[in-house]
Amino acid sequence: MAKSDVKRGIKYEKEKAKAHRAEHVGGPGREDYRRGEITGEVKSRKNPITKPELQKLFNKGIDEVESKTGFTEPAIKYKKRYHPEKKLFKKGKKVA
Repeated sequence: MAKSDVKRGIKYEKEKAKAHRAEHVGGPGREDYRRGEITGEVKSRKNPITKPELQKLFNKGIDEVESKTGFTEPAIKYKKRYHPEKKLFKKGKKVA
């Protein structure tokens, strides 16, 4: 990954944290934003989030996931069945 890609990703994380009225946290192994007890992860990439990736995020304690490219259908079904309290967003709009 090029250095400019990393900077672009961090900039996107900060924008989304602000859009969710949250504080940007970031850093390796940490959530991307926090709003009180709610933690969020931001993904800015070319492929949608898959079910195994979503499972890892939820097991890590993430409450909201924002993805620029969205989520696969199995990931959305998993969230609906096992974690209806969690929130998914695609480009700022709620999914599922």
